[in-house]
Amino acid sequence: QVQLVESGGGSVQAGGSLRLSCAASRYTSRSRLMGWFRQAPGKEREGVAAIYRDDGDTYYADSVKGRFTISRDSAGNTVNLQMNSLKPEDTAIYYCAAGSAAWPIFEEYKYKYWGQGTQVTVSS
Repeated sequence: QVQLVESGGGSVQAGGSLRLSCAASRYTSRSRLMGWFRQAPGKEREGVAAIYRDDGDTYYADSVKGRFTISRDSAGNTVNLQMNSLKPEDTAIYYCAAGSAAWPIFEEYKYKYWGQGTQVTVSS
């Protein structure tokens, strides 16, 4: 069954912007943390950004700091990833995930619920 649903992927020129959205469901309503991971061909999946649904604390991979912003609605049921100044190396499938992670925040096994992914392609 679908646990999380991502939207907003697409193709953009380098320097452009995209906004990804992730909608939680009743299956993930008790998860405290929601985040974004990405995987490019031939590379390991990596954490990108995460946010606690209750207090809004945010975390970012060094590679996207200053360019990406994660946010949530007031109830923590929708999480967005605003991606600015996109680079070709940002090209990947982006996955929304939910869990109850403690530090370190991007250990994948702590995220119990996942979306199917959305493709982001950045051309030069």
